[in-house]
Amino acid sequence: MPHQTPVSPGPGPGGPPFAELVARTEGLQPWRRVVHAITGLTLALAPGALGLDARTTAVFLGVGTVFLLVADLLRLRVSSMNRLFFTVFRTLASPREAGAVASSTWYVLSAALVWALAPGAPAVAAILVLGLADPAASVVGRTWGRTRLGKGTRLGSATFFVVAFAVLLAAARWPVALPAALVAMVAEVTPVGLDDNLTIPLATAAVLWAFQTLPPT
Repeated sequence: MPHQTPVSPGPGPGGPPFAELVARTEGLQPWRRVVHAITGLTLALAPGALGLDARTTAVFLGVGTVFLLVADLLRLRVSSMNRLFFTVFRTLASPREAGAVASSTWYVLSAALVWALAPGAPAVAAILVLGLADPAASVVGRTWGRTRLGKGTRLGSATFFVVAFAVLLAAARWPVALPAALVAMVAEVTPVGLDDNLTIPLATAAVLWAFQTLPPT
């Protein structure tokens, strides 16, 4: 998601300036990474555990996306709501969300799309790649990465690939898991102007779906 510079509405009643609230969300954000992983596990595995079919899951997540998007648009138009967002979710928000749709909205949208377009194992694997590989890459890259690569670092991208490949091996043979992990890594690190919570699952699911539909050799 492109970075946008928020316009600070100034200090609220008894509170710090908006810019200060946003600045507090910078850094490693460990709780954001934990929630990111839990969300991925939930969106990938809960439908099967609850006995929901892919269509019902996609519809449910689609409704959730609409709700989150409306909340985002209101938050971005009403400064007091944006302040409240960064006050309540100070351990989960990201600075780029001060002037843009929240990553959680893109997360739920991507889950809805992969459940609708690549139901079953491809959807589960694609969401798990986002849920597990992305936060692992962020933690390693921010902590130890030194050489930049696209939006991240070489070490972070390598971590993403290893975790993604391990996740995908549970859903596909290695000749399929390998290119899917590579494509997911490219989607994660390439600055294309879209939130990677959207691009990673779609790219991963597309590769898995393509191999699934190829005729046997």
